Amino acid sequence: MYKLLITFIFSILIIPYTSSTFAVERKMLIPPKDFQAFDTPSDNGKSITLRWPSSPTESSDVEYVVYVSTYKSGPYNMEALRISSNTMYEDRSNFKFHYVKVNPEKILSKIPGSKDKRKKYFFKLFMTSDVTNVAVSKIASATPKGNWFNWPKLNNFVIMIIFSGLVLYYISRAKRNPNLFLRKISGLDAIDEALGRATEMGKPVLFVHGLNAMGSISTIAAVNILGRIAIRVAEYDTALKVSNIDPIVLSVSQEVVKESYLEAGRPDAYVEDNVFLAASEQFPYVAAVSGIMLRERPAANFFMGYFYAESLILAETGASTGAIQIAATDSYTQLPFFITTCDYTLIGEELYAASAYLSREPLLLGSLRAQDIGKGILITALVIGAILATFGIGFISYIFSAG
Repeated sequence: MYKLLITFIFSILIIPYTSSTFAVERKMLIPPKDFQAFDTPSDNGKSITLRWPSSPTESSDVEYVVYVSTYKSGPYNMEALRISSNTMYEDRSNFKFHYVKVNPEKILSKIPGSKDKRKKYFFKLFMTSDVTNVAVSKIASATPKGNWFNWPKLNNFVIMIIFSGLVLYYISRAKRNPNLFLRKISGLDAIDEALGRATEMGKPVLFVHGLNAMGSISTIAAVNILGRIAIRVAEYDTALKVSNIDPIVLSVSQEVVKESYLEAGRPDAYVEDNVFLAASEQFPYVAAVSGIMLRERPAANFFMGYFYAESLILAETGASTGAIQIAATDSYTQLPFFITTCDYTLIGEELYAASAYLSREPLLLGSLRAQDIGKGILITALVIGAILATFGIGFISYIFSAG
């Protein structure tokens, strides 16, 4: 009986002590066997790469802390990096390594002389947890150096050279052959049909600008299209009305239409009041343009530029009058409304291509042709890459990586 009592008391006193000892032992950390620092290749000379193998005692409550100094003897009181041991950074040679970049110049900006790129930096690595922390005995050091060329971006440079060569080649071809082949855009081919119908019916043509100012790319493209339409209208001796919401766009449109009539040899047919400011706000602008459609019944409506919520109101009003409608916008949120209510719709970049398509100007024509060839190359690469990736061959992805 006494033996059992003594054994019971002994177990109560000893077992907690033993378990706590095991807990402390489980918390004991084994530091990484190595710690390296080296200049980050192909950079601007401001970063240093740190690399160390993972420790066998890593767990969710363990962190790595890196300290930096400009002297090997210290003091190492500036924390450069703190990461969880669960965060494994990519190292293509071995995925069991932590692989990180630090900017010591930024960390030590308060220390005089630390901005000198020739300065050597020293790093200490600590492995820490709630119970204890250990340091890697090795002090790593490196000096950041700038590089003239970022080799991982070599593919981008080569692609840029190839594309630039295509552009220059097709521009030279367009100068020799203005009838250089371009992909067919149905909406642009229908412009002559719409203007011819307006001429036969003796009704005006209405050109509606979007809501953006002159600084918008879509507005610039729309003005270019307006110039080509105005030349055809002058040749057909048809009335052209151009509505604007912005005073600067109004002034530019007046000059463009005037020059187009002059180029067509009909300067006397230009009427300045036909290029007008309909309103300066969104929905008053819509009301004014809709009123023109219902009163004057234009035979052809052109909606060119960047549109917002007013797009459907304008297009539905024009459709109710029976006019041929051609729209062009890079506003992807409004494209569905134009597609359903207009006869032809230029989608996205087709708006930008329209000026080259209509003017046949060699610089624009050659650039557009080169862009089409470049897109064909990219589409082909995507298809081939998808097929290769299906079979586990992914090298083609590095050709188009950002570096």
